[in-house]
Amino acid sequence: MIELTKRLAETWGPPGYEHRIRQLIRAEVADLADDIWVDGLGNLICRVGSGGKKLLIAAHMDEIGVMATYKEPHSGYLRFSNLGGLRTDTLHGNRVQFEDGTVGVIAAQGGGKTLDEFYIDVQADADSNATPVGQPAGFMRELQVRGERIIGKSLDDRIGCVVAIESMRRLRRETPHEVYFAFTVQEEVGLRGAKTAAQGVHPDIGIAIDVTASGDVLRGPKMLVRLGGGAAIKVHDPGLVVPVAIKNWMVARCQADGIPYQLELLTGGRTDASVIQLTDSGVPSGCISIPTRYLHTTSETVDIGDVKACIDLLTGLLTNPIDI
Repeated sequence: MIELTKRLAETWGPPGYEHRIRQLIRAEVADLADDIWVDGLGNLICRVGSGGKKLLIAAHMDEIGVMATYKEPHSGYLRFSNLGGLRTDTLHGNRVQFEDGTVGVIAAQGGGKTLDEFYIDVQADADSNATPVGQPAGFMRELQVRGERIIGKSLDDRIGCVVAIESMRRLRRETPHEVYFAFTVQEEVGLRGAKTAAQGVHPDIGIAIDVTASGDVLRGPKMLVRLGGGAAIKVHDPGLVVPVAIKNWMVARCQADGIPYQLELLTGGRTDASVIQLTDSGVPSGCISIPTRYLHTTSETVDIGDVKACIDLLTGLLTNPIDI
């Protein structure tokens, strides 16, 4: 699991430019699904099983990034816009890599408070620019493991992709249901991929696999979720009120299988489940969340035990009868 997480987290793939991470995941799941295709927006969709309930499991492939929009005259400095939710307090001194391989350094005079104060230094030498405008870039950082903690960039939501892939491995293409694993695109810029995936699949039940904040950091927001507490079962966020039957289904599975779990009530942020629920005449949807510290930074941190609990929960849900 660690090796897979490292490869996925370090792979380049800003919103709308998920082709590299999609290729990697497709190779990983090639023998784990009955059917695999890419839809018109770029989602990688894998069907496992047939008959019974039709479930859509969504984990997004994209990571936050930037887009070079303007070159300052007679300089190697690029202005840029955001691809997803950037935190300006973490940008100064960070490195990004453009699609052509160019590495740039983000900086701002005095540290910067608003995005228009920042620039990316891509000087190749005293007289030349290393990359043109109009290129996307993703952040750079090597994944590391510290005891039971995994630290890296883009664990939002590559760790969710790991949960989905590992669950597919455990299923071994055996499930009493018709399960569609969707590795979605452009979640960070408006949950776009999940919308087209759900419209194509027409599921009976939707489950997003994504990260959530933790309430165990100094002076952080107060919430029940903590690292090491197990799988987080979503109850509510600004885009989703989880149906009680879906929440109880997940809780009951954890209790039956002895899986550690905690309840998630998130006051900021949405997941793919927010748009899946609005498909057709409505789809009962929930979310299995991985507790994560330092979201939308290059040092997002998760607990290995929590990740395993999420894999156990998802696998349990997909291998047992559903009576909801």
